[in-house]
Amino acid sequence: QEGLGWVLSTAPRLPVPDSVLCMFRDQEEAETVVDDSSKHGGRLRTFPHERGNWATHVYVPYEAQEDFLDLLQLLLLRARASVPSLTAMAEFHISLSQGVILRHHWISPVVQSLKEHLASFPRFTCRADRVTIYTNDPKSRTFIGLEVTSGHSQLLELVSEVDRVMEEFSLPSFYKNPSFHLSLAWCVGNLSEELESCLQELQEIVNRFEDSSYLVRIPGAEVRCKSGKKIFSFPLR
Repeated sequence: QEGLGWVLSTAPRLPVPDSVLCMFRDQEEAETVVDDSSKHGGRLRTFPHERGNWATHVYVPYEAQEDFLDLLQLLLLRARASVPSLTAMAEFHISLSQGVILRHHWISPVVQSLKEHLASFPRFTCRADRVTIYTNDPKSRTFIGLEVTSGHSQLLELVSEVDRVMEEFSLPSFYKNPSFHLSLAWCVGNLSEELESCLQELQEIVNRFEDSSYLVRIPGAEVRCKSGKKIFSFPLR
């Protein structure tokens, strides 16, 4: 038995096949999220994380160029005089859905359904040039955004297609009479009154900025769906 024990302890461990590891990778991603608000600026989840749940969101992306980021810095410089805690968004988009929860096994069928509903939708351009202040539903966060002033009808048609997919899976549809917008910056708490006090000045910064009419044009060339850390792209026709 001693000889057998020695052989077992020194035998090389065989590698686990990739096909087996992949079986558990997605599950582990979904299960190891810890809700620590100190790691993301004090923000709290709109809904609590539960094992196997994937936060999911459908949107039109906007790839910010250097000039747009210059405009954003000017807006933040003024707005932070009223609300110093404002933080610039890490990425920019126009939402087409509420944040919803998907079970892991729903992701593929939802993505496939979105692909089918969006396949024939034509490309378009919208314009977002009206500075507007928003709060989320629980009033726990406040945002500075650029509201869409043209292209609204095309965005409504996109939402209609996305809503059909949501209804197919008994998920909540988008808000009625939505104010489509590009969020620029956010802060914790309901500080809308403080930001609205400088709203006219922020609008003047946008109006006076060189080439602002070009910068606030948003190409509707694709729709994306983000589920957990996965991003799916649906190019428009």
